[in-house]
Amino acid sequence: MPEFDLDNVSAAPSPDLLTPDNAVMLFVDHQPQMFFGTGSSDRTAIINSTVGLAKAAKLFDVPTVITTVAAESFSGPALPQLVDVFPEHKLIDRTSMNAWEDENLVEAVRATGRKKIVISGLWTEVCLVLPVLSALGQGYEVYVVADASGGVTPQAHEHALERMSSAGAVTVTWVQVLLELQRDWARGETYNGVMEIVQEHAGAYGLGVVYAKHFLGANAAG
Repeated sequence: MPEFDLDNVSAAPSPDLLTPDNAVMLFVDHQPQMFFGTGSSDRTAIINSTVGLAKAAKLFDVPTVITTVAAESFSGPALPQLVDVFPEHKLIDRTSMNAWEDENLVEAVRATGRKKIVISGLWTEVCLVLPVLSALGQGYEVYVVADASGGVTPQAHEHALERMSSAGAVTVTWVQVLLELQRDWARGETYNGVMEIVQEHAGAYGLGVVYAKHFLGANAAG
């Protein structure tokens, strides 16, 4: 923490905040076989959060890497709703449980030049913990999207989040990431896109936006 000095206090954002210019998104193993074994929370909710997060990355033009493990031999193809957001992307398939031991994946992340990795995946206790600890060990700042990830049991998910947090990762939610990227409702070029994502994927918050627009007008939600 920097030493407190009133002369340095200004209306400026923290460098810890995620922005469209400093982050890269990494989606790890959102595949059928992995979902079959997920029991930490409602799988439909995890899918919804994953797609909402992907749409946030697309809207803000955040570099995105999607990886699968043993797609043709065991785990099946990547989540179709995720692929639909990035139809032009070439997915990186691996054999290693630790995505950070795959040279193609590491090079894809490295090529973005970004230091902040926003990561989600299945399962939290294996295919998420391993690359998170590995990236942290190489100096990356890692943000784990907890609700776009899942483990075999609630305990496995929570213990994995605790392990990653203890190592220096920051746990976030997909809506938190979306709004952190927007950060200012005066950012008109992405305002409508954010509202569309919120209404489609953010549950009661999205319904609140619908309600506000209905009674107060198109710009009421900001």
